[in-house]
Amino acid sequence: MASAATAAAPVLARAAGAEAAHISSPTNAREPVDITLTVNNHQHRLALDVRTSLLDLLRERLGLTGAKKGCDHGQCGACTVLIEGRRVLSCLTLAVAAQGASVTTIEGLAGNGELHPMQQAFIDHDALQCGYCTPGQIMSAVGCVNEGHAEHDADIREYMSGNLCRCAAYPNIVEAVKQAKSAMKTASTE
Repeated sequence: MASAATAAAPVLARAAGAEAAHISSPTNAREPVDITLTVNNHQHRLALDVRTSLLDLLRERLGLTGAKKGCDHGQCGACTVLIEGRRVLSCLTLAVAAQGASVTTIEGLAGNGELHPMQQAFIDHDALQCGYCTPGQIMSAVGCVNEGHAEHDADIREYMSGNLCRCAAYPNIVEAVKQAKSAMKTASTE
């Protein structure tokens, strides 16, 4: 008798769990939700599926294609954007998680007709080749500096290691980050 009860326990537990999951699931889980978020200083009100990634929202709904879909698994960094000044992988971030936050993409980095110091530094140091990873590299580099992780070459390499460059422009990227760091400090004190 004990063996029958022991054998039945997992089946009963699964059935109880399935029933609880069915009861707690909203009936309208696939209906769009309304969100408001600010992207590159422009407020957007959108209705979207709660499963929509920030990357897909930016590229497919807002037409901001600078953030690239590389691996779609958070392993390459090509989709890096800033949320409230901190870098995030937009392929792993749900768009609803950015509700009420300020999102900056590569398209919103320059201002007043001038390149951001990091964009200029990437040009000055030829820190790109094919260019596919460059928007994510630049956004991550801005985050790296903003987070205070650009004091030494080793720090820059470590904190930029989540952004892959198949063309191997890494030494030039480090030099660009160092140049932009001082320009960003100067710009923030003016």
